[in-house]
Amino acid sequence: MQSVRERLEKIFTRLDTGFSRANVFTKIYRDKARAEADAADSRRRAGLSLGPLDGAIVSIKDLFDIRGEVTLAGSKALRGTTAAKNDTLIVTRLRRAGAVIVGKTNMSEFAFTGLGINPHYGTPGNAVDPERIPGGSSSGAGVSVAEDTSDIGIGTDTGGSVRIPAAFNGIVGFKPSTGRIPSEGAFPLSYTLDSIGPLARTVQQCADADAAMAGQEPTILDGVDLSSLRIGIPRGLLFGDTEPLVAEGFENALRLLARTGVRVVDINLDDLIEAQWETIVPASIAAIEAAAAHAAMLDERADEYDSFVRERILKGRDAPVAAYIRILRRRAELVEAMDRRLSGFDALVLPTTPTVAPVTKRLLDDLHEYKKMNALTLRNTAMGNFFDLTGISLPLPGMALPAGFMMMARHGADLPLLAMAKSVEATFMEYGF
Repeated sequence: MQSVRERLEKIFTRLDTGFSRANVFTKIYRDKARAEADAADSRRRAGLSLGPLDGAIVSIKDLFDIRGEVTLAGSKALRGTTAAKNDTLIVTRLRRAGAVIVGKTNMSEFAFTGLGINPHYGTPGNAVDPERIPGGSSSGAGVSVAEDTSDIGIGTDTGGSVRIPAAFNGIVGFKPSTGRIPSEGAFPLSYTLDSIGPLARTVQQCADADAAMAGQEPTILDGVDLSSLRIGIPRGLLFGDTEPLVAEGFENALRLLARTGVRVVDINLDDLIEAQWETIVPASIAAIEAAAAHAAMLDERADEYDSFVRERILKGRDAPVAAYIRILRRRAELVEAMDRRLSGFDALVLPTTPTVAPVTKRLLDDLHEYKKMNALTLRNTAMGNFFDLTGISLPLPGMALPAGFMMMARHGADLPLLAMAKSVEATFMEYGF
């Protein structure tokens, strides 16, 4: 059996020789990771284990504090700022569970695009096709798992930033309910919407990482009898502009699930989706809250920001306080309305993104296309954050290019959702083509 140290050294070799995609990692912890790997191997030889994450190679997004380091959050504007005094709580918990922290991964600047493009530190190439975007904002996390330079990548999800790179790179990405995992020591985008979640190759790995970060005991997911489930499909606004390749893959996945006897019912959510879009016309919650978090830096170092990110944050800065309060109150009403609407369903399912990963150059050459694709990429996932749902993206089976099958459930239904997703994952693997 291969040791943890041997696996780690193979990863370092891949990184050093260029077999890894460029720009995936922003920092590698060689000495610390080797010590952690050796400790995991020693426990294994002694017949001891700290749990399912003991010896797992884990990468963390570059907005989590590590003691003694400046947290850059994918930006030049934070260079030279104060170093972190402590590790982020989730990093401490992962290490206590035996995880080997291999390095920090690249990201969209300040986690504020769904595409994963970073003009400061380079854009990681998609794990399947390096000419395509990796998805964001947890871009390096998605690529590192898909290319096998980490077992699990830890990212954040404010509008889809875990689920989008999972979908575009053909892996699993889990967004826990907001507040399930503490965000202490993570550079914020939106205090209201931010959620910390794992990306991995399997649902069980995501569940293991989620449990460790949430401070809970890990459990083996039992799965569920899919024939007992009632699943809603919100056809309508969230299915507009879906590429034929993605639409066909999604319908094929539904046919696979039909073999299990799952009850699939169309559910009309268009009135709530329209209300969501109308509510954030002045500015998005993320933009307004980011503007508050960035107030001092915007005054002093605005020219160091990615121009697209700066533009989005400044839009939030222009929103009056009264508008922000109205947005939050209206959102609370809509969250309750969505919860009532979903009361008769175990989950919603829809494509994670309406398209496969677009070619990077096409977006860089056309700002209008860049903005259009960013909005479209975030559309399906962001509704889950706005309506305070938990969600997971699984790889659609049989795809020429990766795309995601997204499942969402009511706030707090994290473990039931993971159990459902494990059974869906098994169905896709059993009946896939």
